[in-house]
Order: sequence, then structure tokens, then C-alpha cells
Amino acid sequence: MIAAVESALEVALKTDGSTAPRTTLWLAVPAVALIPLPLLARRRFPFAAPAALWLLAAALSFVDGRLVTFSVSSFAAGLAAALLLGNLPNETQARVGLAIVAAAAVSVVYNDPDNTGGEFIFTPLVFVIAWLAGFAMHERAEEAEAAEVRATRAEFERDAAARIAVAEERARIARELHDIVAHAMSVMVLQVGVLRRKADAEDREVLEGVEQTGRGALAEMRRLLGAMRSDGDDLELAPHPGMDRLDPLLDEIRRSGLPVELHIEGEPFPLSQAVDLSVYRIVQEGLTNTLKHAHASQADVTIRYRPSDLEIEVRDDGTGSATGDGLGHGLVGIRERVKIYGGEMSAGRANGGGFVLSARLPVAA
Repeated sequence: MIAAVESALEVALKTDGSTAPRTTLWLAVPAVALIPLPLLARRRFPFAAPAALWLLAAALSFVDGRLVTFSVSSFAAGLAAALLLGNLPNETQARVGLAIVAAAAVSVVYNDPDNTGGEFIFTPLVFVIAWLAGFAMHERAEEAEAAEVRATRAEFERDAAARIAVAEERARIARELHDIVAHAMSVMVLQVGVLRRKADAEDREVLEGVEQTGRGALAEMRRLLGAMRSDGDDLELAPHPGMDRLDPLLDEIRRSGLPVELHIEGEPFPLSQAVDLSVYRIVQEGLTNTLKHAHASQADVTIRYRPSDLEIEVRDDGTGSATGDGLGHGLVGIRERVKIYGGEMSAGRANGGGFVLSARLPVAA
């Protein structure tokens, strides 16, 4: 709108008769003011609006060769229209727009009585460059949008994979805890059975009820364990590993090519079976991550016994990533296991180089 007003005033107040339009003012003023107006509809008609500007300019140049070239605002509007045509998302429309810009620019120069030979090349070239700038802007915007879509999809996939890893680790922990509870209940039922046989008649009846209740609960526990196992899970007949199995685990890691040392600090004390199993799982996952991803030449496992907690640290001197399977799923599983027992976990680059995984589990000495 401002360009239209400026064009109209520029023609109405013309002082140089040699370069001013030859038509009368009542025709020249509204005609020149009309040229930029199609751009007002550019949002609703992204192709038609800038194309109409150039077609209108070409048509007016046949009425008066100086109408279009006299106004500076008409030149600026033409540049804007060429830029908009180049920036169209539809590549076919953009190429048609380029043809319209080039043909209309040549027509305007041809109809200008004051043109020089060089203007047949220079003037259309200026508007073609504006079209190319718009086309480049569109390509850059498409690349940025595609990158944003890829980043969003990758983030969604990471979140989904992390949720799956957490769910799998929770199911694994639940199976392990149910195994532990089932074993403890089996021992309790056996002990009650022994006491029942030695008790008198009155106490025998009470203990028999306790034994039957325990056996029923144990049967439900085993049924639940069977339901919690997926089709690919094998039945675990061996006892769950604990700290007593750390030495064989370290030997296996050494045979895989990673030297590793175990350090025990503090006075060892008995741990609950669940905590004992968790210590083994944390060390196992930490060393597996180091072996697969850290490119380390040495690893150290440190177990620190404290009055109220147990600290597990797995440290290496590697330079690569030690984040499980590349998406951090191994660490997600460890974090979930530590969280269940009310502990804390941290993982990251060590100050002196390498990667360190540290976990703290509350215990009662």
C-alpha cells in the first residue's frame, strides 16, 4: 500500500518531462499505483499475486513505456514479487514464475523508449537474481524443516526406547524379586512343615493351616512368575548371582580383552539377597558398557562398604562413549534398578579422563 501511494505521488509530482510517462495524469497515476497492489493478496494467493504484478507491469508497458520504469517503488515491488515467486514451495509454480519474471522484464525494457542495449541483459538479470535468492531461501527453509523433523523423530524414538528399556528392567527386577520371595516362602513352608510334625495335636492344627496358606501363596507366586516371563525368556534354574560371582565375571571380562581389577574398601558385611544381586547387575552392566563402547585399556571396580550404604564404582580410561547400546539404555536400566532401592546413580566423564559409573545403595550393616 505504501509503495502504491509513493508511486502515485511520484508520477503526480513529476518534474522531468523527458523521462515522465507520456499519458495523462488521470490515467498514469492510478495505473502506476495499481502495480504493487497485487502483493497485498500474497498470503492468500502466493503464486497468483506476484505473478499478476509482473503481468500487469508488462501490460502497462505496452500502454506507456515509461509508466513502469519511471517509479522506483515499481522496481522494488518487482524485486519483491520475483523473490516471492522463487520462494514458492511448489517447484513447478516457482519455475513458471521465473519464466513470467524474465519475459515481463524483457517486455518492460523493450517498451521503454529510453532503454539501452545493455538493459536487455542487466535488468532481467537483476530480477532473476532476486528469484534465485527466493529459491535459495526456500531450499534452506526446507532443509531446516527436514532437520527439525528428523530431530523430533529421533527424540521421540529415544524417549520410546528409553521407556521400553525402563519397562524391561522393571520386569526383570520384578522377576528377580519374585524369585527371591518365592525361595524365602519355600524355606518358610518347609520349616513350618517340620514344626508341624513335632508339635502336639492342638498346635499341629494351627501350623497345618499356616503351611497350607503358605503353599497356596507359593503356588500363586509361581503362577505369577510364569506369566511375567516372556516367550523368549528361559527358565532360570541356577541361583541368582551375587557378589560371590564377581570374580568369575571379572575373569570373563579379562578373557574378552579388557584388564580389570576389583577393589574392596571398608569392612564387608552380609547383604540382603536383593541388594547382593543388584550389586552384581550394576557391575556387570558397567563393565559390559566399557568393553563395548569405551575403547578402554583398563577398568577398575571398587566396592565401598559404609555403615549406612554401599557404593559401587566402575571406572575406565577409555575415550569413547560408555552409554550402553548407544542410546543410554544400559544406564537407564541401572538407574531404574538403583531408584527402586532408594539409591543414587551418576555417570559421566571423569576429571582425569575416562568414564565413571557410580551407584549408591542404602543398606543396613
